[in-house]
Amino acid sequence: MGLYILTFIFGTLIGSFVNVLILRIPNHENFITERSHCPKCGYVLKPLDLVPVLSYMALRGRCRNCHEKISVQYPLIEILNGVLYLATFAVYGLSINTLLYFFFIPALIALSVIDARTFEIPEGFIYYMLLLGAVRVATDYRHTLDYVIGFFSVSLLFLLILLISKGRAMGGGDVKLMAATGLIIGWKLNILALILGCILGSVIHLLRMRFKGADHTLAFGPYLSMGVTIALLYGDRLIEAYLGLFV
Repeated sequence: MGLYILTFIFGTLIGSFVNVLILRIPNHENFITERSHCPKCGYVLKPLDLVPVLSYMALRGRCRNCHEKISVQYPLIEILNGVLYLATFAVYGLSINTLLYFFFIPALIALSVIDARTFEIPEGFIYYMLLLGAVRVATDYRHTLDYVIGFFSVSLLFLLILLISKGRAMGGGDVKLMAATGLIIGWKLNILALILGCILGSVIHLLRMRFKGADHTLAFGPYLSMGVTIALLYGDRLIEAYLGLFV
């Protein structure tokens, strides 16, 4: 139980850094050396202001200095990353997969929020994931072919759609995203991630159009990332359950 609690706490801490990426990368701000501050008044946050979730609750969602409201995004992202770290540890235990996915999942969360807001997936996330893919291949070299095929499994389809539609139906960022994720999770899980992402995107966006007045344009990155996350956590079980229907 203690390891699960520590995993969740560690996840919320990393989630706090994910919030920094979400805020600063679209604005081309330094997210490594610049200290955290209130985006409204510039107040430099103190250690007690940086405790994930608890600081937000203690301050009642407002800046300590200017008392402006702090977006609920901050604790939600922290909790989400903590929960996903917990789920990853529950599935994979103490393993190289857990460590790899601890680096992978925060990037999926950050790029999803940025893509939802800007309709763009920053190139830096793709390079970072390709690096993780290289680590994946190096640590599981017996299945290198699965990961290499994974790189092309969905990205070639997306590239074809991109070229045929001349960019109207598919963005280049989605092509690169699925190439990078395929290198990390392999072709079977990457194809499953595509299917899940399409289902989630269709259902959620239709609901957004119905109840939120959203238009037909959608950022596909968040839904693909959801599919990838579900696939890496529970994909093998889902595939086995599906194939079991035909036995």
